[in-house]
Amino acid sequence: MSRLDSFIRRLEAQRACLDEAARIIAGVPGPVFEIGLGNGRTFDHLRALCPDREIFVFERQVAAHPDCVPEPEYLFLGDLRESLPAAEARFAGRVALIHVDIGSGDEAATREIAGFIAARLPAFLRPAGVIVSDQCLDASGIPPAALPASVAPGRYHMYRVP
Repeated sequence: MSRLDSFIRRLEAQRACLDEAARIIAGVPGPVFEIGLGNGRTFDHLRALCPDREIFVFERQVAAHPDCVPEPEYLFLGDLRESLPAAEARFAGRVALIHVDIGSGDEAATREIAGFIAARLPAFLRPAGVIVSDQCLDASGIPPAALPASVAPGRYHMYRVP
C-alpha cells in the first residue's frame, strides 16, 4: 500500500470513529477534549459533530489553519506533561469525549507520550465517556469499544467507560 493510500485510510478511519463517538455520547453531558490540534481538521470536524459542546484543545504549539484555532479560553498550550495535569482538577470526571491524535514520525517519543496520556485520561472521563485515538491506549484500563465496521482493527482505536 502506498503512503498516500495509508494516509487516506487513516483519515477515513479517524472520521468514522469520531462520527461513531459523537453518536455514542449524544445523551452524555460534558465537554470534548482534542489532544493534538495539528492542522485543525479534526477540531473543525468535532465542532460540526458537537456544536453545542465546549471543545478544549491541548497543543504544544499552534500551527493550524487560522479558521481552526480555538479561542484562547479553550486552548491549553504547552507540553502535555504539564498542561494535562494542570487541567485535571477543573475537568475530573466531566469529559464526554476525548480525541487523541499525537502520532509523530518518532515512534519512541509517540509511545512515551501515549503512555503518559493513557495513565491520565481515566481521571477526566465521565461514565459512558469515549476515547478515540490514533494510538493504542490499552494501558488506560478503559475497555476497548467496537470500531465502526469500515475501520480495520489497529488502524484507529476506541475506548468507552462503562
